[in-house]
Amino acid sequence: MTTQTEVPVLNEQVAVRFTPDDTPLAVRWRGRVWPVVAEPAHWFSRWNWWESDLPAGHGPGALIEVEYWRVQVQATSTSPLRTFEVNKRPVRDGWFLNRVSDD
Repeated sequence: MTTQTEVPVLNEQVAVRFTPDDTPLAVRWRGRVWPVVAEPAHWFSRWNWWESDLPAGHGPGALIEVEYWRVQVQATSTSPLRTFEVNKRPVRDGWFLNRVSDD
């Protein structure tokens, strides 16, 4: 039986730089730029905004969709690969790093 180690949720704000076609190019986290070195995964999910203390907001737009990217990054050409999962919620400004793993 194989056991997996639970990866903690970080919820740290990061800066994500994108290519002209809106694909992540690099992530700035804790003062370091982490270039994306593999094809990223992209998806959307929904969150239960009514379970938070945040307002739903007014006007047009997807108020319940959270955008996610999973990217493989490498600090230098000789450092190990890391996987970052970042998300952007419509009621918060910017991108947030959820998980970091070394796989």
